Amino acid sequence: VQLQASGGGLVQAGGSLRLSCAASGLTFNNHAMAWFRQAPGEEREIVAAINWNADSTYYAGFVKGRFTISRDNAKNTVYLQMKNLEPEDTAVYYCAASVLQFANNEKLYPYWGQGTQVTVSS
Repeated sequence: VQLQASGGGLVQAGGSLRLSCAASGLTFNNHAMAWFRQAPGEEREIVAAINWNADSTYYAGFVKGRFTISRDNAKNTVYLQMKNLEPEDTAVYYCAASVLQFANNEKLYPYWGQGTQVTVSS
């Protein structure tokens, strides 16, 4: 299984970014997908998750309606649209694939991408 995340970068507070994660080596539409993030000195935390057919989503409390997770099963790709970014959103963002069709527990995500850096300046 390979997960290739992209789309990170440097953005000013209030700006937007769209992360993408292309998956291969798995039957994509059998798996929940999620985005996690890890800031320096902090533990990794879930940002958002989406079930196999995109009719259920989960968001961490800090998202506050600013982020949207979506997926395109025809392209084996999951996205994270981030708006109104804050300096506190600075982190490495990882995409992950679950062994289940829906999950919001990190322990149920055995497949991970390499991460993409998001830096939000104040």
